[in-house]
Amino acid sequence: MSQAIQRAILSVTDKTGLADFARKLSGMGVELISTGGTAKLLRDSGITVKDISDLTGFPEMLDGRVKTLHPKVHGGILHRREDLSHRAAVAEHGIAAIDMVVVNLYAFEKTAAKPGVQFEELVENIDIGGPSLIRSAAKNFHDVAIVTSPADYEAIAAEMSNSGGSLSSHTKWRLAQKAFATTAAYDSAIASTLERVSANGSFALKPAEGFPDKLRLSFSKVTDLRYGENPHQKAAMYSDASGTGVANARQVQGKELSYNNIVDLQAAWDLAQEFEEPVCAIIKHTNPCGTATGTTLAEAYKRALECDPVSAFGGVIGVNRPVDAAAAEEMAKLFLEVIAAPAFDKAAIEKFSAKKNLRLVEIANSPQKWVLKNISGGMLVQDADLHQLKDSDLKVVTKRPPTAEEKRALLFAWKVCKHMKSNAILYARDGQTVGVGAGQTSRVDSCRLGAQKAVLPLKGTVAASDAFFPFPDGVEEIAKAGATGQ
Repeated sequence: MSQAIQRAILSVTDKTGLADFARKLSGMGVELISTGGTAKLLRDSGITVKDISDLTGFPEMLDGRVKTLHPKVHGGILHRREDLSHRAAVAEHGIAAIDMVVVNLYAFEKTAAKPGVQFEELVENIDIGGPSLIRSAAKNFHDVAIVTSPADYEAIAAEMSNSGGSLSSHTKWRLAQKAFATTAAYDSAIASTLERVSANGSFALKPAEGFPDKLRLSFSKVTDLRYGENPHQKAAMYSDASGTGVANARQVQGKELSYNNIVDLQAAWDLAQEFEEPVCAIIKHTNPCGTATGTTLAEAYKRALECDPVSAFGGVIGVNRPVDAAAAEEMAKLFLEVIAAPAFDKAAIEKFSAKKNLRLVEIANSPQKWVLKNISGGMLVQDADLHQLKDSDLKVVTKRPPTAEEKRALLFAWKVCKHMKSNAILYARDGQTVGVGAGQTSRVDSCRLGAQKAVLPLKGTVAASDAFFPFPDGVEEIAKAGATGQ
């Protein structure tokens, strides 16, 4: 039977739930030892804690770089309790056993993701003592519990409470496995980031150039999903720990997101970020069924909905402005699955509150650097298409140049078309999609489908496409529909 945990070291960067966990440990008779800001938090919470310097006999040194790197710390963790020579060695040197280590690491990945971060700040956020503590405790998992995630606090406290203060071998092994994965991911993040540091005197972090010789991918599970793309498939969502993007979004309201919700959510968010003016993108099965700009978000939504109100039912919305009460009032009239926005104001949340299942998701924008696609035996990697289309990118090859109005419409249409499935045809006018034909194996069928689905008049629209037109048939279909520019 496992021995009761009698002494624990707590030293964390993420202090979520720590005070409550420490209070439960203390209530079960566990002596708490801590460092710096962690010790201060515990004392401010009324919890008795012993400083690490009282254990080691040395103060924290070098601006906190040296705190736990000491034999009285690592000897207390690493000695095997059933090994008589180990027990004799620690007794000779007055080293007390440490039965639990609660550690999480400096937020290196969040620091690296900060715009303009300097090399010196990166270096100071490379944790040394933390990974050492984690590895020591995980190596000696038979005798020591290593806790690296606040998500485990509640279950650990409950198990200890039900077993006289001990943890099972199964639990300790599970925690050790998680701990080694944590340090592996941490080292991978450091190595991948430092590959982008140029030793030019300033040691500034530079944008990634080309692709690395070794592709290091490290993600932490955010949540298990109910199922994958189909009900018989299992699925989960993972985070890169940057705090930005869809995987790190904050869900304000609504039921659990599904796999397909998240895929559509990414599509809606990506399209909305193409524009500087207020825009609304309505997505169904990863394709836009309506997109429009407006002077306000409410106007943009109403214009987007006009394109295909039937397909919009049950859709996913992405916008590039905080959702206000006026926009919320309009959106609440339709059944929607998800709305993604930079924020929702208090009045908007109140408007949506009656729709309990509607998911409201706040996202901190972070453009994707790469797009990855699994292939058997490996991975395809390409740069994300972040190019913002401008007038200077356009080349007129027709005898009649587009009018200023047509040019504006074409710039809008091509931005939306970029986010459609090939072969893609988009009819648009004045910052508003009018007809959408996407995902067809024939470019001509896409031209016809976009025209057939149009609810608004097509006369005077422009058409955008990602398709190759080796014959005039597709262009003739577009002209027949009433479009005047492509």
